[in-house]
Amino acid sequence: MEKENVNYKVLLEEYRSIWNNRLLPAEDLTSEETLTMAIKRELLDENSHPRIRKNKYEKYYSAVKRVLDSPLSLEAKVLLINIHIEIMEEIS
Repeated sequence: MEKENVNYKVLLEEYRSIWNNRLLPAEDLTSEETLTMAIKRELLDENSHPRIRKNKYEKYYSAVKRVLDSPLSLEAKVLLINIHIEIMEEIS
């Protein structure tokens, strides 16, 4: 994925749109950093109580399914799934 051609601000808004009640504050971070951090937290299931956390592969499946089932454009879906793949490779 060519990162210089990705509008992370728009992509972050699209990601926010498929998550109800998730603000993802971007205090001193860029849109790319905020999006990456949010996806990493999602895959590591850091938003759930420790007793009910799922493993990263279950979370990856759920995240990709959520993206695919969303009303986002095909381009946004592919970009978000690519970021999920990159982060899975990083945390595996």
